[in-house]
Amino acid sequence: MTSTAPVGEPSSPAPGAAATVDQPEAPTVTPLTAPADGVPRVVDTPSALARAVTAFASGNGPVAVDAERASGYRYGQSTYLVQLRREGAGTVLIDPVALPDLSAMSDALDGVEWVLHAASQDLPGLAEQHLVPSAVFDTELAARILGMERVGLAAVVAEVLGLGLAKEHSAVDWSTRPLPDAWLLYAALDVEVLVELRDRMAERLEAAGKTEWARQEFEAVRLTGPAAPRVEPWRRVSGSHTLRQARQLAVVRELWLTRDENARKRDIAPGRVLPDRAIVAAAQAMPRTVPALTKLPTFAGKGTQRRAVLWQSAIDRALALPQSELPSLHGPRSDAPPSPRSWADRDPLAAARLEAARELVTRLGEEHHIPVENLLQPDALRRLCWTPPKPITAETVAEFLRGRGARAWQTDLLAGPLTTVLTEARPAPPEAPAGSA
Repeated sequence: MTSTAPVGEPSSPAPGAAATVDQPEAPTVTPLTAPADGVPRVVDTPSALARAVTAFASGNGPVAVDAERASGYRYGQSTYLVQLRREGAGTVLIDPVALPDLSAMSDALDGVEWVLHAASQDLPGLAEQHLVPSAVFDTELAARILGMERVGLAAVVAEVLGLGLAKEHSAVDWSTRPLPDAWLLYAALDVEVLVELRDRMAERLEAAGKTEWARQEFEAVRLTGPAAPRVEPWRRVSGSHTLRQARQLAVVRELWLTRDENARKRDIAPGRVLPDRAIVAAAQAMPRTVPALTKLPTFAGKGTQRRAVLWQSAIDRALALPQSELPSLHGPRSDAPPSPRSWADRDPLAAARLEAARELVTRLGEEHHIPVENLLQPDALRRLCWTPPKPITAETVAEFLRGRGARAWQTDLLAGPLTTVLTEARPAPPEAPAGSA
């Protein structure tokens, strides 16, 4: 039987047949190949810096700021190039190795909004050069708050401005001197359209009613201090979770400490000095001699073998430790809740609270087009559900969330609904025994 649709209406596809859907055309992207003012020379002398400071002090509007590091090449997260652009001043590329104190530029920009992409990555390194902003607009955070699917700089520039921003030099060794011309071109382009991007993103935030949300997020990023040192950072060695003996963990600890000291002295990324996989392999094998160590495939490289005596000495120290000085298999004590996988057995009511709260936060995230992790940190939600305040009221929940770093817009949005689900949650009834009536 052949079915026909009324004239002017499309016929439905047959069951199982693929429907033809008109796909929106991809936006046209124009490659951004060169800065409008050309690539400036790197500022690496006090006199050149003084001229740049004067120019930026007399510029107009916000200042675009970016920084390049040598992650994966050098020890730590120091900044190796600073890029700034401001209307009326143009673009400047500053070498912070030659000019480690940039406080004069910071003073010249006092009260000026800084526009950065993923500011939390750049601000700690910039602070080492005494570059500290009075106000921040973070285009990456803005993209998240707006619910954009892709929030990398190139993706956001393409979607919002229709410009193609090359990223092929994002992971190079920026400690290289002199910096190649192609890298400097890339660096200058990173701040070329950042202020224009900021203006367009601000318009979108205003249209979405999220301007105040963004302002609070930007200020939180600006005021966030450096992260506290990790307790027992050696436990972050990739693959160490597979080890089941305290003695093996002692080998990991000694090798990590020795590697870290060597990497710091040589200013080389620790992973280039000795890969994590080599540390874990040595912990599994626990060799007693240098020849036994160098037989391990992960210690076959020339650089690793040159320091084989150093690594074996670390292993020997771990093997000689008395039982009382071996590290715990479970790591340092933490005030964090246990893994949610165990909640159903340990505290069924807490498990019910977490399930209901997660559903609520997910729904609100979808309604407001914002990622769940930007709506509320998962750790804060777990802590709230495991040990809620007493009594559970909108006020006590809001106070709890503020104590975990939540901003006012987040508590305004979440405190009331979370109070409801926390108070109404009930543990699932126990399953009836098999075979019962």
